[in-house]
Amino acid sequence: MALHVHHDIASLSPYVPGKPIEELQRELGLSRVVKLASNENPLGPSPKALAALAGAETTLHRYPDGGAYRLRQAIADRWKVAMDQVILGNGSDEILGLLARAFLAPGDEAVMADCTFVIYKMEVTAAHGKPVVVPLKEWTHDLEAMAAAVTPRTRLLFVCNPNNPTGTMVSAEAVRRLMASVPEDVIVVFDEAYFEYVRDPHFPDALDYVKRGRNAIVLRTFSKIYGLAGLRIGYGMTTPEINGYLNRVRPPFNANTLAQRAALAALGDDEHVARSRAVNAAGMEHIENGLRALAFDPVPSEANFLYFDVRRDGRQVFDALLREGIIVRHIEGPMLRVTVGQPEENSAFLHALKKVVA
Repeated sequence: MALHVHHDIASLSPYVPGKPIEELQRELGLSRVVKLASNENPLGPSPKALAALAGAETTLHRYPDGGAYRLRQAIADRWKVAMDQVILGNGSDEILGLLARAFLAPGDEAVMADCTFVIYKMEVTAAHGKPVVVPLKEWTHDLEAMAAAVTPRTRLLFVCNPNNPTGTMVSAEAVRRLMASVPEDVIVVFDEAYFEYVRDPHFPDALDYVKRGRNAIVLRTFSKIYGLAGLRIGYGMTTPEINGYLNRVRPPFNANTLAQRAALAALGDDEHVARSRAVNAAGMEHIENGLRALAFDPVPSEANFLYFDVRRDGRQVFDALLREGIIVRHIEGPMLRVTVGQPEENSAFLHALKKVVA
């Protein structure tokens, strides 16, 4: 029987997740698999978050706090915004979908980079909006070209900073020029999933634009440096007006009880964040040096991963690494992305890469 599906939905390709480690081990007969594909924290969750989950099973028959009062208040206190400026999502991904549903009518436009987080294009298309894709410039968002791409139909503009998958960032000065150029009725979405890993002092304070009342939203997550990817919780900070519209389309109870508990504890674990940053910085240097020793030139990264050109069929290299028990991410063509892992995992990746490209 034929299905009646909107052509925008039919045009989408489903997101393809990687295979579970256990399944890959079974298929390929591997005793050990190193996963460096999903930009996860190799140290795992904050110890304070794990401690906060103790005893939580006794309340799982109850719905979560639908307003996430304690967590939203803690986020508001930490970043010096009002509580009605904070919204939670089932991962910050969900908030991207809320933005598209709340602010895009059919045919409305959303400006984004051509090599950035794939969910932007997916959510905009699913909301029957039009993605306006702007090429990167030296692997970085070309904010001047993105501003020039804005038309009277533009409602959203996405800036992934640092960018996934390239790891590059745009500076405070570049963002200042963007915000001076973009009409004030366009909502600028600053996706800062890797915010805590940034080392460059020229990183912009995007939240300041929110505090000044600009139509902007800053998205952050507990999935990366806080190590809570499996609990799926992220947050956004925006104006009360934008937040009010997002809450009209937000599903009730979208932040589950375990996620709220763990995130509240993790938010205060500065020691775990500092340790994670240090491990990432050392691992980044190790992998960069190893890639250069193999005559590869990784893109400078402010995140917890590296993007590099293998100068051959990237899918073949990806598959060969799989057979060696190393999971990375094939992006497109010759480009691979590798997450910084524990020291022994980074060494295993470099050893396997040297073997498969020899």
